[in-house]
Amino acid sequence: MTLRLLTWNIFHGRPFPPRRLRMTSPGERRAQFTEALRRLEWDVALLQEAPPRWRDALVQDLGADGACALTSRNSLAPLRGLIAELAPDLIASNEGGSNQTLARAGWSIAETRVHTMAERPERRQMLWTRVRSADGREVALANLHASVRSVPDAGDQVVAAAERAVEWAGDLPLVFGGDLNHSPAREPRVFAQLEERFGLAPPTPGAAIDHLLMRGLEVVEPPRELPDSVREIKSDGGLSLRLSDHACVAAVASMK
Repeated sequence: MTLRLLTWNIFHGRPFPPRRLRMTSPGERRAQFTEALRRLEWDVALLQEAPPRWRDALVQDLGADGACALTSRNSLAPLRGLIAELAPDLIASNEGGSNQTLARAGWSIAETRVHTMAERPERRQMLWTRVRSADGREVALANLHASVRSVPDAGDQVVAAAERAVEWAGDLPLVFGGDLNHSPAREPRVFAQLEERFGLAPPTPGAAIDHLLMRGLEVVEPPRELPDSVREIKSDGGLSLRLSDHACVAAVASMK
C-alpha cells in the first residue's frame, strides 16, 4: 500500500511578482490555495502557516479529515483576518498561523497531540497525529514549523521534537516533516542526529528547508521539491502569481 505525502508552507509571502497592496474579494485567497491543493496528488498533507480560520473550509472543500494546532501571531484574530482578506500582500504572515494536517482518499485522523517546541521568540508547535487507512493500517505524522536557524537552539528544538514524535509513535511508522527551517547543506549535524538517533531520513536535498523524513516506511519516491508551476496561478494581466515563497515537497512511501 502506498502513501502519498505532501508538505507545504502555504503562505509566508508572495515574492513574484513583487509585493504590492492588492484588494481581494472575500475568500479569494483561500480558493486559490484550495484549487492548488486539489490539483496535487496526496493522501496526507502537512501545511504550515495556514490561517486557522481556513481549517473547516479546507476540510470540506478537499473532502479531507483535518487537525489544527495554533502557532504564532494569533492575537486579535478577527482584525488580522479582515486585513488579510482585503490586502494579503500587506499583512503576509502576520495574519496568524497554524499547522494543519489533512488526510483524504480513505484516510482518517484517529488521534491528535500537540508538543510546544518553543514559546520565544515565536511560538513553535508540533502537531502530531495518528492516521488510519480504510483497512486499519496506521501511521504517525509529525507536522512542525521550526524556529529559524538564527535562534541559538533551533536545531536542538528540532531534535527534541523528533524525540517526542518517536516516543508517541511507538512501533508505528512515522513521518516527521514540515518547514524545519534547516537544510542538510547548512546544518548537516541536525540531519545526522535525526537519522542516527531516530532513523528519520531522507531529507529533501540541497538547500531545501521543507522535509518529509520517514521511519518504518519504504521510500518509493524520495522527497523532492515540485515545480514552481504547481503553486502558481494567473493574475491580472496574465502574469504568474506565486502563492507562496515555499516550494511544495512531495514523497511517496510504501506501507506493509
